[in-house]
Amino acid sequence: MATLVPLDRPRNLRETVLDTLRSAIITGELAEGELVSAPTLGEQLGVSATPVREAMMDLSREGLVETVKNKGFRVTKMTEKDLDDLTAIRLLLEPPVMRLVVGRITEDAFAELETLADACLTGADEQDLTEYLRHDRDFHALILSFADNRQLTDLATSLRSRTRLYGIAALAREGKLSASAREHHELIRVLRAGDGARAEELLAHHIGHARSSWATGEDSEGHD
Repeated sequence: MATLVPLDRPRNLRETVLDTLRSAIITGELAEGELVSAPTLGEQLGVSATPVREAMMDLSREGLVETVKNKGFRVTKMTEKDLDDLTAIRLLLEPPVMRLVVGRITEDAFAELETLADACLTGADEQDLTEYLRHDRDFHALILSFADNRQLTDLATSLRSRTRLYGIAALAREGKLSASAREHHELIRVLRAGDGARAEELLAHHIGHARSSWATGEDSEGHD
């Protein structure tokens, strides 16, 4: 059983608990197949069982855990084939949209994207994976929202949340996650410049981390 770090006084308890538990599953801090209970997790996080139970129900809908009657929740298992399939679908969905959103993103949205990109970099630098993953998810969802297709945004965000990144903690400790985090700023730059083809290429490369260095912790390109 993993030992989770107690939460600081949260901005929004339910969302903070949800982000923390989602991150713990994605990074492998809560292991595949592990059976957990809301009271036990709540005790570790320093909160009551209620927001934990609510968060776990949300994670159940996301496919990250399954309910076990009278026992709690079990972290779902993902095979290598599952992860390959998730990545393949994301590559089909997300990169081509970059051409579509070029010229549609407002200046206010670009300012918000810069803030989110900065927060991702800070999370990487400080090895705060919960914050990194939360801001990374919000960053990409905001860009996709300018395709004006809610179903696509929701599906892509769900697929992003369901992947497993067991090597990302090691990369953060080694200072290598920051290089990947800086790709957010480069993506903003090319979208501002109206270069949809380059934005598509950058995002495909970024998603590729999920099945290479982020998944395994191996620095396959010498900088990620």
